[in-house]
Amino acid sequence: MAQPTKNREIQVQKPAQSLAHFQTKLGKGEEEDGGLLKPILIGVAAVVAVGLLYGAWSAYQTSAVEKHEAALSALQMEVEGDGVTPLSPAEVEKRMRERLGRLEALVADAPSARKAATAGLLATWRLALDGKEQAPAKADDPWGQIRLAQRALALGQAQAARTQLDPLRAKAKPGEPWAEAYWASQLDADRLAGDRAQALKDLAEYKARFKGRGDAGAFESLIQSI
Repeated sequence: MAQPTKNREIQVQKPAQSLAHFQTKLGKGEEEDGGLLKPILIGVAAVVAVGLLYGAWSAYQTSAVEKHEAALSALQMEVEGDGVTPLSPAEVEKRMRERLGRLEALVADAPSARKAATAGLLATWRLALDGKEQAPAKADDPWGQIRLAQRALALGQAQAARTQLDPLRAKAKPGEPWAEAYWASQLDADRLAGDRAQALKDLAEYKARFKGRGDAGAFESLIQSI
C-alpha cells in the first residue's frame, strides 16, 4: 500500500514544478517584450516630434517668404508707381534715394531663398544712383542678365527689362539657381508694363514648370496689383 501512495505524491509534485517553471518563463518573456517595446515607443515619439518640428519650420519659412515678397512688392510700387501713369527718371531716382535704406533692411532680413534676388535689386539701385559705374549693355551669364533687367525695372523701363529676360525663359527651370529670380523679374516687368494678360500667362507657365515647388502666392499677389 505504501508504493501507490508514493507514486501519487510524485505525480502531483511534477505538475507543480512545471507550473512554477512556466510562470517563471512567462515573467521573463514579459520583461523581454517590455524591453523591446520601450525603444520602439521612444522611436515612434521621436519621429512624430521631428515631423511636427519640420511642419512648424516649413510654415514659418513660407510665412517669412510671403511677408518679404509683400514688403518688397510694396516698396517697388512706391518707387515705380502703379504702371498706369509713367514717371519721369528724375522722380524715380528721387524715390529710390528716399527708400534705399528700406531696401537695404530687406536684404539684411531676407529669407535665404530670396536673399540673392533682393541683393541683386539693391545692387542695381546703387548702380543707378551712383552714376560712377556704367552697366554693361550685355551680360555673359544669367545672373548678369537678371541684374540688368532689375536695373531697367528700377528705372521704369519695362521693355528694356524684357529684352534682357527673354533669352533666359527656356532655361528658367527648377534646376537653375537663378530661375526664381528670373520669374520674379519677369512678372515684375509685366506689372510695370501694366500687361495683366501676359502676367497671367507667365504665372501659368511658372506653375506648370515648378508644380508646387515654388512660391506662387507672392506672384499672384503681385498680379492683383496690375
